[in-house]
Amino acid sequence: MTNRTPPRFVPTLTEVVHSGPVPLAPASGPAISHEQLAQRVLQRVDLALDRRLREAIATVVIQQTEQLAPLLREQVELAVRQVIAEAVADEIARLSNR
Repeated sequence: MTNRTPPRFVPTLTEVVHSGPVPLAPASGPAISHEQLAQRVLQRVDLALDRRLREAIATVVIQQTEQLAPLLREQVELAVRQVIAEAVADEIARLSNR
């Protein structure tokens, strides 16, 4: 690289700038504390987590219901058949005793 003098319109560093903590708010708005920032983040996380958990739970409940439906249908059918068979047997017995 050659040693060239930069054009006069190129800005140069004339003072040492010590960096400090990064402000938590843009220069145009009010600054907030770390605790306030943490509270805001936790609120957003809480809302997002609540929504996502509800969605995940709903998905699992739907999947489980779909898997249980045939078994439940089978059990209900069996119970109905047994109740009908008992009711018919009782009615036949009642009519036979007359």
